[in-house]
Amino acid sequence: MDHHLFKESPFKTLISFHKLIEALEKIATTNVDYRSNYAKALLKEIEPFPEFRTGIEDLNLISENETLINYLLADLFPTALTQNEIKAATIPFQNFTFNYSERFKKILQNAGRTFDMTIRDFDENQFYIMNCILILNTIYGQHFDFNRPLFYDIPDANGIMKHYRILYNADFMEIIPTDKAIKLSPEDIDLLMDNYDNIDLWKEKFPSESWILKGFGIVSLFDASIESAVSNLKSNLLKSEKHQTDNSNNFETIFRSIFKIPDLKVGFIIYNEEDEKFVKPPYDDKKIDSFILHDMQEVDCKNALFGCSLENILEQNKPFVISNVEKFAKISENEKLGEHFLKLNIKSCILAPVIKNGKLLGIIELVSAKPRELNSINVNNLDLILPYVVDTLERYKNDMQHQIEAIIQREYTAIHPSVYWKFRREALKYFQTNNPNKDYIFKEIVFKEVYPLYGQIDIKGSSNHRNETVKEDLKNQLASLIQIFENQNSNTNLVLLEQRKFELQSLYDQLEFPLKADTEQQIQLYIEKEIHPILRNTKTNELGETLEHNYFESLDEKTGMFYHARKKFDNAMSIVNKKLASILDKKQVEAQNIFPHYYERFKTDGVEHNLYIGSSITPNKDFDSMYLHNLRLWQLQTLCEMELEHHQLKSSLPYELDVTSLILVFSSAISIRFRMDEKRFDVDGTYNARYEVVKKRIDKANIKGTKERITEKEKITIVYSHNNEETEYLNYIKFLQFKKVLEPTIEQFEVEELQGVSGLRAIRVKVINDNKEQTPKNFSYQDLLDELN
Repeated sequence: MDHHLFKESPFKTLISFHKLIEALEKIATTNVDYRSNYAKALLKEIEPFPEFRTGIEDLNLISENETLINYLLADLFPTALTQNEIKAATIPFQNFTFNYSERFKKILQNAGRTFDMTIRDFDENQFYIMNCILILNTIYGQHFDFNRPLFYDIPDANGIMKHYRILYNADFMEIIPTDKAIKLSPEDIDLLMDNYDNIDLWKEKFPSESWILKGFGIVSLFDASIESAVSNLKSNLLKSEKHQTDNSNNFETIFRSIFKIPDLKVGFIIYNEEDEKFVKPPYDDKKIDSFILHDMQEVDCKNALFGCSLENILEQNKPFVISNVEKFAKISENEKLGEHFLKLNIKSCILAPVIKNGKLLGIIELVSAKPRELNSINVNNLDLILPYVVDTLERYKNDMQHQIEAIIQREYTAIHPSVYWKFRREALKYFQTNNPNKDYIFKEIVFKEVYPLYGQIDIKGSSNHRNETVKEDLKNQLASLIQIFENQNSNTNLVLLEQRKFELQSLYDQLEFPLKADTEQQIQLYIEKEIHPILRNTKTNELGETLEHNYFESLDEKTGMFYHARKKFDNAMSIVNKKLASILDKKQVEAQNIFPHYYERFKTDGVEHNLYIGSSITPNKDFDSMYLHNLRLWQLQTLCEMELEHHQLKSSLPYELDVTSLILVFSSAISIRFRMDEKRFDVDGTYNARYEVVKKRIDKANIKGTKERITEKEKITIVYSHNNEETEYLNYIKFLQFKKVLEPTIEQFEVEELQGVSGLRAIRVKVINDNKEQTPKNFSYQDLLDELN
């Protein structure tokens, strides 16, 4: 008998058998001797317990008189049906039951002594409201229909969770109001009808223990394990991926309930039709894995898998059942697959295709550690499950396709959010006016009257660094080969070895001069065609074998060349680019709050960025030149922060690299057009082309009349044309000097004439980087104005 009661209820509950006693009293007055005598005897037995009629409040009285109550309820619990019916007396919705049928007792016994029988997903608020609805329907004649099925989840002796549907019979109960009961008006009832989840309202209209529930109910259970498990499976599969069960245990529990196999495990593989491969689902370790693939990521479905082909599943679209893996593995063509399963302690399994509209989507794997547990009989249980798995897998594949397309768009043909609205508008027009018989002419995406901002932070001397590391690796490789040839035995073809040794030395000497464009390729080709065949086909001594082994171990798998110095340089370049790009991207999110604008950046030998701001990009906001000034100040501060980050990062790089920073100021508004062929924005018109010319040539320019570059490490160079631009940026610089971001010294000079471009001037200033704890704070254009005032 379970005593786990909900504490608060609109009812004061009195367990009473008064209706049964009244029925017995009528039988006692009849002329049917055996019925009359039985009723009289039973009434005499219960006479010492007036509480049986008036109502029992002390529940211990029930357990103390279990046998007597069993006799009293005998007509309702026939002995002939006790082994079959799952039935007990109860208080509806409470976790309180007694007078169990024998089958009910056995179910609870198998569940274990520690099992707590509670109604699934049923809390105190639901209990309270359900009792209120009982009063509304019984006393007020309402017809509130609450048909959500209630379940007990009870494990059997094997640990398989069984699901039992609950049905209540309330014929032996009556509801009596107390003086605390509130008389409800039609308006009250309507209010309750519209506020099911408002527990405070229900408690207001039905105060605690304001009604008496007198009598007892009968609860009957029937085994709905398969139906409930299928329903749970359906609910879980139909959820979005992020709301699905995080681990496979609950998923497997559902399958175990359906197949009644306590150790059942579930796996899955997806069919990639495009590549004709079976692949693992892209879940983490807590989700469904694959037993077929196990530690492989994919397998070609047309090839024999472990010596046993899966073409049966592909061609016949029928489940593949192995009821006894040990017996299956003894057949020669099945040996590898059988041994594979046995290593995983799989003794029986079902591999079932998941098919939609004649197309294979994947294979569901059911496995057990016991032979014959899975067989050609219970494989039919899959008919209950597969429709939901099919729909879910189809939805998953569609979602995956959408995500792939989104990744391609984001990573390869990205459209910045600031201009997305215009692309969407044009796409919507196409969608609304599309005529299959007529080609739709897309309008060009153009933004007029926008102000450009260009900046870059470049790896200083990256080409020279790259050439030097290439030469270093080539020298080391040639030196290793020369050492190997010097150690060759004299009994080998001495003339050929001497010739090759001479050629290797000649190539080594060439590397003392500047590297030519094809030098690396020529040396690589020579080593592959002339040297490696000799090493592989010539016998040598123990030292020679060690030298050759170490040499081949040092080669890069992809290029077949030494890749040590270059690797350090490439890694350092990658670290710098990644770090600086991440700072720029992060700061750009903040910059969009200044005024929404177009932003793009590129990783080359450094990081470049383009910004375009203007009313045509954000037509729903009023544009003012103040936003442009704010963005220019933001750009300068961001480059300061990137310079400082590089300075702090430099000492930890595998290859030391310096950077230079550059800003190009262009005050004239231009137009940009989306180039459909290149899938990117570019300036529009010949007049605006001057801006692009300057961008491409400025970073290699020198100070006029000198051989010195306009850019210098740890300094920011600002290139401009007009006096008002100079005044604006000098104000920014003075402000940031005051804020201890830039050093006091300011350099100003003219830039040499570039092809087609003249009259450029520049400002150069160094970032303060001696404070390791320094983190530049962002200041707005308004801060600057306040400072000037």
